[in-house]
Amino acid sequence: MILGTLSGYPMGAKLACNLKESKVCTKYEAERLIAFTNNSGPLFIIATVGISMFHSKEIGFLLLFTHLLASLTVGFIFRNWKKNKDDISKKFLQTTKKEDTISFSNLGEILGDSIKSSINLILTIGGFIVLFSVIISIFNTLGIFTGSPIFAGILELTNGLKLSNNIITSSVILGFGGISIMLQVYSVIAKYGLSIKPYIYGKCLQAIFAGIYTFIALQAFPI
Repeated sequence: MILGTLSGYPMGAKLACNLKESKVCTKYEAERLIAFTNNSGPLFIIATVGISMFHSKEIGFLLLFTHLLASLTVGFIFRNWKKNKDDISKKFLQTTKKEDTISFSNLGEILGDSIKSSINLILTIGGFIVLFSVIISIFNTLGIFTGSPIFAGILELTNGLKLSNNIITSSVILGFGGISIMLQVYSVIAKYGLSIKPYIYGKCLQAIFAGIYTFIALQAFPI
């Protein structure tokens, strides 16, 4: 949860997959983690959205607080996702788990694999952002949903936030993350045999809760 939040999308999903691959958690535990640990980073929310877009660090901190509160709410709701299947999975873990050892002889290989993995992830993220920016530009050129922050946010997070001038709408967009990020997550988890369904359900719920919490916060502490 902490690393997924500090690093931003889609690091939470990548770390959950790493835990499954290392036989630290079951498939269903990983799916529960993916549902709520994949979040927008504090630097992006406070600096980019709060200060750059709304010209207010207070709004940035408010959006960060409601974003994380909504995420934890989703985690609480998903605590029993396919829990009845965990017993069988845990028996499998007990018989297959292997201890990973790091020594000086394989340190170079580990560092090399880490760098390759990071570069591939960065290229994947950048590719999806460019792809969906082009799609949004095509829609705008054709006059379809022109200037709609919700529509743009459903497709791609950053473009939707740029069009939004409403705090609650921005909170909803941040919570949902956009189809672009969903595909980024799917590209990460697909090879590990994890279902994307809990993530989709989780982000839809997080968008709703983020909007509700932001509305309540603005009523209690007007900005």
